[in-house]
Amino acid sequence: MTVGTVPRFATHYHLPDRAPFLNLSELGEDELASVLAGLDSVASTRRSARRFGPRYMALRRATEHVLRERFIAAGGKPVRYSPHYFVLGESEWFRGLYGDAGEVRISLGDLPAAATSCTYPDSVTSMGLLEHFGFPTFPQPYHGQVFRLEELAAVIDRYGLPGTPRPDSYEGHQRQSFEHYIEIQLWTDDVPAMR
Repeated sequence: MTVGTVPRFATHYHLPDRAPFLNLSELGEDELASVLAGLDSVASTRRSARRFGPRYMALRRATEHVLRERFIAAGGKPVRYSPHYFVLGESEWFRGLYGDAGEVRISLGDLPAAATSCTYPDSVTSMGLLEHFGFPTFPQPYHGQVFRLEELAAVIDRYGLPGTPRPDSYEGHQRQSFEHYIEIQLWTDDVPAMR
């Protein structure tokens, strides 16, 4: 962790041959099965190190439910039921998951505060459900919290900025400590840079 100023942008990474802002949580079960099979195929060719095992969607949906409820309790006003995901600033570690990643950068000033939440690190790690799904946990004092956009400076002053470099191998990354970046969740589609 390093102390630093708040980056002025957020980055959404995606597979280079797919559109940005595609969301697995929005798919019906039949379409989801097909898309997950396609993502497994991409992983088998080593174009992506992301893993979408049999528990992934249950964990993701449970995480998004808790995340949304905590954001509302913190005063947030989400429009969507599942957010669009970004990292604060950029993340060499996350970019490396996709090999040759596509990316979309959005200025923090263009994100509507009422519909933007943050977790330290990513929401799946932070919301505390990993143990229920058989994954190891490495609790930190900032886990379980949903921060508002205007709280980022104080969070970074207190805990620093994570900055994990791209590893030589992502083998087994889903079972290791996951303190690589601050995640930004956008709960609306109404952002000029997304149109």
